[in-house]
Amino acid sequence: MENKGEIAKIVGAVILPQLGGFVNGKLTRMQITDWYNHLKFPAFRPPNWLFAPVWTTLYSGMGYASYLVWKTGGGFSGPARVPLILYGTQLALNWAWTPIFFGMHQLKWSAVEIVALTASVAATGIAFYDINKLAGCLFIPYFAWCAFASVLNYSIYKLNTPKPSTATIEEVTDDSKQK
Repeated sequence: MENKGEIAKIVGAVILPQLGGFVNGKLTRMQITDWYNHLKFPAFRPPNWLFAPVWTTLYSGMGYASYLVWKTGGGFSGPARVPLILYGTQLALNWAWTPIFFGMHQLKWSAVEIVALTASVAATGIAFYDINKLAGCLFIPYFAWCAFASVLNYSIYKLNTPKPSTATIEEVTDDSKQK
């Protein structure tokens, strides 16, 4: 019976990050044809179809990692407390990126947000590693993807930001004062 309880905890931990991904996936799909496909992209942008399986895999890995840390580190009453708080922080930042980018079309602020996300993923992975080595290692592909996504987001921001005008200001004189 105890085995079923552990399986339920693993399933719950793996499903939790998927929930935000599912909700954000709906927002993303609504914006693909009307907005996203009209942006300018760098040559290294992956095809749109790749994002869903990558995120599903990453969410599964981070969810399982959180279970390992929770179990190994004694949950919120043991040494896993701070790593799990970091996990919640990075998960909130992860879920916040899509509404900023796809919902509000804020390319600059989504670039700032994803850098914060990437830093929090690194901190979480390191904290997880201190509790459970496998859990920390499961964050390596997630960190790598977030680092790549940061470069991609910044590139999209730069490619879609109007260049400052190079027009010169000419002296304007008031001819009425000269007479």
